[in-house]
Amino acid sequence: MKWEDLTSRQIAALSRDIPVVLNIAAIEQHGPHLPLATDSLVGEHFLQRLEQRLPDELLALPQVKICCSAHHMDFDGTLTVRHETFLNYVGDILDSVRTHGFKKLVIFNSHGGNEAVGRVLLEKWGAGNPSARIFMLTWWKVAGAALAKVQESPFGGVGHACEFETSLLQFFAPHRVLTAEIREMNLEPTFAWAEADMLNAPCGVLYRSMKEMSRGSGVVGAPAYASAEKGQRISDIVTDALVGMLRDVRHATV
Repeated sequence: MKWEDLTSRQIAALSRDIPVVLNIAAIEQHGPHLPLATDSLVGEHFLQRLEQRLPDELLALPQVKICCSAHHMDFDGTLTVRHETFLNYVGDILDSVRTHGFKKLVIFNSHGGNEAVGRVLLEKWGAGNPSARIFMLTWWKVAGAALAKVQESPFGGVGHACEFETSLLQFFAPHRVLTAEIREMNLEPTFAWAEADMLNAPCGVLYRSMKEMSRGSGVVGAPAYASAEKGQRISDIVTDALVGMLRDVRHATV
């Protein structure tokens, strides 16, 4: 169910145990072959699949599409907000939901730049609302082991505008992919202990802008390995994992 499609009376009639899901995404550059809306489109795709699988078991809030993308601002078209703005704005949305009595809130993340600030929001809001439960689920982390079996590119091949993101859009929005602009593997190396990708966390963290990480291309990873068939496999794996997690949340005791 979509929050904005219901009437006030219909919202009032819902069980307060239903998970309320908020997608935090991005409007930012994704190289020469993917649109600025990529992270928002991916988030929307998974929300649609969840609505199909769990039509009466979750309540989806309107997406927050413009989030924290300062590290992409070297590239035209990127939109961003300050971390403080994000915490205040998204926190206020969660407060509104809690005021209406809902007890189980799920932040569903579809942008890497939201991970750190999303965790801060989780800690801050959770500590201030001990009678509720708040969760954060990031699409490429909910089924990492299964996704690793799908990856064909070498380490670093899944990062940004990469094998996975390109595959997903080739699956559900092929008209949004400029196939002729897809390039080979791209990754600017750094300290071995700071190397990371979607599925592999670093031992230590180094800040680098996307321009630096991508050698100015806006792409980190290997989009040439992408395919629509792979996108469907990724979509199925992630959707199955999210369905199981949301059902756990739905039936959990607060």
